[in-house]
Amino acid sequence: MINIPTTKNLRGDAFGGLSAAIVSLPLALAFGVASGAGAAAGVYGAVLIGLFATLFGGTKTLISEPTGPMTVVFTVVIAEMLASNPENGMAMAFTVVMMAGVVQLVLSKLSLGKYITMMPYSVISGFMSGIGCILILLQLGPLLGVKAPEPGAAGTLNNLGYIFSNISLPEVVIAALSLAVLFFTPKKLAQKVPAQLIALVGVSIFSLLVFSHSDVSRIGEINIGLPQIYWPTFDYNLLDDMLVDALILGTLGCIDSMLTSLIADNLTKEDHDSDKELTGQGIGNLVSGFLGGLPGAGATMGTVVNIQAGGKTVTSGVIRVVALCIAAFLLTDWLELVPTALLAAIAFKVGLDILDWSFIKRAHLVSRHSSMIMYLVLFVTIFVDLIMAVGIGLFIANIVTIEKLSAAQTRSIKTITDTDDELRLTKEEQSVFARFKDQLLLVYLSGPMMFGLSRAMSKQHRVLSQYKIVVMDLTDVPFIDDTIALTMENAIAEAIDLGVTLLFVYPKNEVGEKLDKIGVTELVPEDQRFSTRKAAFAWLDSEFNSL
Repeated sequence: MINIPTTKNLRGDAFGGLSAAIVSLPLALAFGVASGAGAAAGVYGAVLIGLFATLFGGTKTLISEPTGPMTVVFTVVIAEMLASNPENGMAMAFTVVMMAGVVQLVLSKLSLGKYITMMPYSVISGFMSGIGCILILLQLGPLLGVKAPEPGAAGTLNNLGYIFSNISLPEVVIAALSLAVLFFTPKKLAQKVPAQLIALVGVSIFSLLVFSHSDVSRIGEINIGLPQIYWPTFDYNLLDDMLVDALILGTLGCIDSMLTSLIADNLTKEDHDSDKELTGQGIGNLVSGFLGGLPGAGATMGTVVNIQAGGKTVTSGVIRVVALCIAAFLLTDWLELVPTALLAAIAFKVGLDILDWSFIKRAHLVSRHSSMIMYLVLFVTIFVDLIMAVGIGLFIANIVTIEKLSAAQTRSIKTITDTDDELRLTKEEQSVFARFKDQLLLVYLSGPMMFGLSRAMSKQHRVLSQYKIVVMDLTDVPFIDDTIALTMENAIAEAIDLGVTLLFVYPKNEVGEKLDKIGVTELVPEDQRFSTRKAAFAWLDSEFNSL
């Protein structure tokens, strides 16, 4: 369902949209140049994704545009496609963007939006910091006025000697001045006029006045008019790579957008619709790829600026798109003169901001496992592969989590042998224990029972055979998985075979239904199955003489 712009908060939305547009333009140009697709692709991405994500998304104040993480991944995609198929590589790269949009639409239809961000923080932190490092490395050559002989972050690292031996002094000066503006613009001034815009205007004018006769690299011709259509183009030898790239790009866009939507919720005190937001992001990236625009996602900086300036409805996002279009068309001649070193400085600053400094500073204070996972994911992201980094991180994080949960849950398996144990028993239960003396064992389980506990459960097998009567109490177990249920079945069968009288106490809920369904409870005679421990002990009391 399309979001219809309204005039309920027109003044606030106008200020919000215009403020977000001012932030978006320098970033769109910087990301377009950094990606290798060109400045125009950055502008198209900012306009198209911003428009369609606003009209079809589920977060009223979200500003969507090309972001640092999405640009890094797309840069790698362009390099891969052009290296493998120079003739159709760019069209294939934009096809990957379209495929990423389809991935997001599928995730939306499967209602997986709310689960996208349910990743361990250490994995997200390491991945985003790795993306930040890659973006920083990609800007090193342009900052120094040198084009690396090889593309990508690895190409930069392999050619550091060449880059530093061919520095262009004018471009170093431009980059240094740009970084000074970005880092040292007073906060009060930056709240009114973004530092990126100050750098874009001020440093560009400086470069024209001081280095007009120098060979300074500039954006050059920008063909901002009707965008070129890129029909889906495939190389079947690269189809697997394209699918993987689309999956990475689409998932990363979902994570980026969902995290930004949560920030917007905190600022506006509203709740976004995750699945609808993924629909908007998917449509936006699908259209952007089709018309030669960069991929994008919800952008934190633009969203916060929009909200703080007064934006409250989707009207602010539409006004931002209109303002971007007007600025791009009217200022094309001037934008062509912007130095690439200036844009590299803007992207470099974004890379630094993406680094999770908060986690890095406290890495020595958090758990050893979290720090190890974060740094491992960061390393693999930079030097190996993006999707492998996330996969390895999730695998290790889940194993560590399961180990910790299992250790904690093991303490919830209690074997009670007399009235002095820590489980508080009623007077009637204490009386039964006293009558049976050392012949009775109460096995009390509590909390969720998952497969990580199977080893601890197996250890209890040996204990059961030492008693004449065993009461197995599951009344405080809210969840039990199949592994534990089958482990329990083996324990019960073994105990009964050894002649143990087993009383089974289990709740009449999902746990009980599962145990009934897979046949665990059928091992125990019907008159020895109970819904409460009180009933089981009452049965024992009445059967004392026969037992």
